[in-house]
Amino acid sequence: MTASETCREGILPTLFHYDIAPGVTAFSSTRMGGVSKGKYAEFNINHYCGDDEQDIAANYAALCRLLGIDGTHLAYPHQVHGTVVKRIDEGWPMLPAPSRKEWLEGVDAVMTDVAGICIGVSTADCIPVLLYDAAHHACAAIHAGWRGTAARITEKAVDAMAMAYGTEAAQLKAVIGPGISLENFEVGDEVYEVFQREGFDMERIARRYAKWHVDLWEANRLSLIKMGVSAHAIHLSGICTYAQADRFFSARRLGINSGRIFTAMMMNEN
Repeated sequence: MTASETCREGILPTLFHYDIAPGVTAFSSTRMGGVSKGKYAEFNINHYCGDDEQDIAANYAALCRLLGIDGTHLAYPHQVHGTVVKRIDEGWPMLPAPSRKEWLEGVDAVMTDVAGICIGVSTADCIPVLLYDAAHHACAAIHAGWRGTAARITEKAVDAMAMAYGTEAAQLKAVIGPGISLENFEVGDEVYEVFQREGFDMERIARRYAKWHVDLWEANRLSLIKMGVSAHAIHLSGICTYAQADRFFSARRLGINSGRIFTAMMMNEN
């Protein structure tokens, strides 16, 4: 797993790539290589965090140019910290723009088996998870904040892939992308108690300092293993957004009115 900056044609985003499988483009965006300003600088394509719409549009176009796709083939939801998983099929790019937007409203995970469609989620301390099923040529992108993690959205996405594509968890490869680390994710007792009620192994995912700290990386890793994903097939980026807010957006460091990381996957067409 290496960070790489592709050749520039004008301004292009700097992406952190994951070598999840041949023929698959998987990445998290960094803050570099866009036109957004202030706490959105530089690269942000999220419409729901207060950034200038013209800057978002320019960044969006630059990412599509870099990926070699039309704008209708880039899909990411308006997330609400829920557990809804939606499928993107071959007809999705042909829908009118309002219909595509409506389809992804209130969604926190997306999946597809269509090559050439890039699916992703936005985060800024929450945990992005990517899943790839080589046997059925399918993938998923998951937004797992603490609420979604506690509600086991990662497990629900594995189940959704099984129902839609026949995915077997043992064949999945996974990436757990940049997010806030246990050391920097301080929570109140009420958050600790939510995870405890949901049956998480608190000895594994929580530590007490002045207050409780929760390890969202480990919670999602354990959820994947519980579903049958091999521990050896799970790559943890280990990038703490709070500690590296100069490279990756962090809502806790920059405030909620700041940019968002885009973590995504696209199966390349032969």
